[in-house]
Amino acid sequence: MPELQSNVLYYGDNLDVLRRHFPDGSVDLIYLDPPFSSNRSYNVLFKESTGAASDAQLEAFEDTWHWGEAAELAYHEAVTGQHQQVGRMLRAMVEGLGRNDVTAYLAMMAVRLVELHRVLKETGSLYLHCDPTASHYLKVLLDAVFGPTNFRNEIMWKRSYSHGSAKRYGPLHDTILFFSKSDVYSWTDPRAEQDPEYVAKHFGAVDPESGRRFEPITLTGAGVRHGESGKPWRGIDPTAVGRHWALPGAIIDKLDIRGATMQEKLDALDALGMIYWPEKQGGTPRLKHYADELGRVALQDVWTDIRPISAQAKERLGYATQKPLALLERIISASSSPGEVVLDPLCGCGTAVHAAHKLGRRWV
Repeated sequence: MPELQSNVLYYGDNLDVLRRHFPDGSVDLIYLDPPFSSNRSYNVLFKESTGAASDAQLEAFEDTWHWGEAAELAYHEAVTGQHQQVGRMLRAMVEGLGRNDVTAYLAMMAVRLVELHRVLKETGSLYLHCDPTASHYLKVLLDAVFGPTNFRNEIMWKRSYSHGSAKRYGPLHDTILFFSKSDVYSWTDPRAEQDPEYVAKHFGAVDPESGRRFEPITLTGAGVRHGESGKPWRGIDPTAVGRHWALPGAIIDKLDIRGATMQEKLDALDALGMIYWPEKQGGTPRLKHYADELGRVALQDVWTDIRPISAQAKERLGYATQKPLALLERIISASSSPGEVVLDPLCGCGTAVHAAHKLGRRWV
């Protein structure tokens, strides 16, 4: 098979394209957003310069899954193919749930997930974006394809604003299933800005001289010490309350006061205005922990900071399940490097391609 071409858009059945054009281990990152039960057809979108929808629309695929000849063929291929973990899992699902729209969808997905695993590099990752309708079934299929030990995260993305729903809790989130092909995979340790609500809640004090927001934190640790950290400072004896002076190592290193006594370190901090003295006389002094020194935080598996695309958003194309560009930029930045290949095998309205190109990745 020839070398994979990148920055290429294929039009056709992705299963056929994967088998004819993608060598083993040729892709660094895969993102897919397979539609399910939205009961509508999806088109490749074009807009006129006026912003109006173009008449030149090409129907890409129809989001209607029924158990028919195609599903039966996919099921037979999965259960008789070389990847028997997947075959056994799919057989159990069909035998348990019956031949219906859900299992037709799973059969069609199973054979494609096997191919996606094949084309992924050992250092590669896959992100499958779905809603709770089928996410649990897809997770089980992915466990069979990638192995349960290569499951990394179930990411919850808040895709909608609060709204009511008849006789159930309002559905607000999508699920993004993150798997790697091995335990040695690309990871850039992505970071996010501090939550403004957290900063406002915990850093309510303001330094009158610098105007910096800070949180007063303790200068002592639990337990009595008999060395210099247990001695009084400025008339305050930590031993009297069963504690001792304790300073963060990062502060000591930053101020280059490691060789000083504990009392000299506290004096140095006070001279720099870093000690908070309570207005109440006799109150225990505390260390000023400044909000602007927090830095960015490691990303967690619940994403509420990327807003859904509003009706007025400039990036909105009118595509039913369009995802924000920022969402794809986060995923691609986290699990690939510039020059690497990003594959979107469904490519609804091209957001993954847009993000990959913008970030200097090659794409298919």
